[in-house]
Amino acid sequence: MALVPGIAYAAHGNHASQSSTTVKGGTGNEKASATAGGEFIHFDRSKNPSKGGAGPLTPIGDWTPPACWYAPKWTAESAARTRLGGSVDFSPNHDELTAKANREKYLDGKYGNFNVKKQGKGYWWGAYKSDHSDDAGISDCTKSPFWVDSGDQPPADVPDAVSPEILAQLAYAEVRIPQGKASMAPSDGNQVVNLPTWVWLNSADFHPVSVTASLGALNIQATTTATPVSMHIDAGTADAQVYPASGDCPIHNGRIGTERTPGEKGDPPCGVEYLRSTANSGPYQFKATITWDISWVGTGHPDPTKLPAGSYGTPQDVTVKEVQSVVR
Repeated sequence: MALVPGIAYAAHGNHASQSSTTVKGGTGNEKASATAGGEFIHFDRSKNPSKGGAGPLTPIGDWTPPACWYAPKWTAESAARTRLGGSVDFSPNHDELTAKANREKYLDGKYGNFNVKKQGKGYWWGAYKSDHSDDAGISDCTKSPFWVDSGDQPPADVPDAVSPEILAQLAYAEVRIPQGKASMAPSDGNQVVNLPTWVWLNSADFHPVSVTASLGALNIQATTTATPVSMHIDAGTADAQVYPASGDCPIHNGRIGTERTPGEKGDPPCGVEYLRSTANSGPYQFKATITWDISWVGTGHPDPTKLPAGSYGTPQDVTVKEVQSVVR
């Protein structure tokens, strides 16, 4: 992951002191922080849905947020006290050559006693793993801990060094989308065979949401925003006609789908017509899947930058009845 040109990494105090390697996420809408080796990636989730159910986006395509990255992890003093969280072994019991190299690097050489002479002037960086990825993800970040002076860029051979872009991608994984149900008319939730039904979503529920991730030690942050752009409807059965035929309903006048006005007739611009009742099958699992455009802004990135779009949808029961008329 390339760093953002021109970003100066400014240190803010002696935050990094512990040795945990996993950044924990959450599903709430609170302003929360995720402990990461004593430093904190803060996630402001206050723009996520505040009531009802919500769920994470599924990126469209094979993109996923970072499985691991490098960021400040220890101050010089905490590195010396904990031997970089126990990651440095000076004992020759297992590998004398490695122990010798570690002593030369961290005790006797350029970084004598873990660089404590530079306490407050930089950090030892190490690898972090996201809890949104499997255990294999950390295999991409196997570089030994390294020192970075305050204000300096990480070494050029560290492609996954934390940056506003990486923060934006981590924020992507924290965005939550409302689980609101699609509205249907006429007969919301109880449809009638061969009756065209209009489908739409409540714009009060389905609106842009965002999460901000920030890293105080480097004074960088990024805000990732998800904006609904279209809806794909799946009738839940082959015995149905969807409108339009593709099932894709774009945003129209800020609304996803089109609300039916009383007395309106004809085929809906976004809707479904069931051709068979559910009397023998049980309710159909109708599903409205929303596509969300994703973009981010952040430190050194004032203009919105695209990330892969995401989708989200939950099924809802639809009962379809058959209306019979009596001829006298």
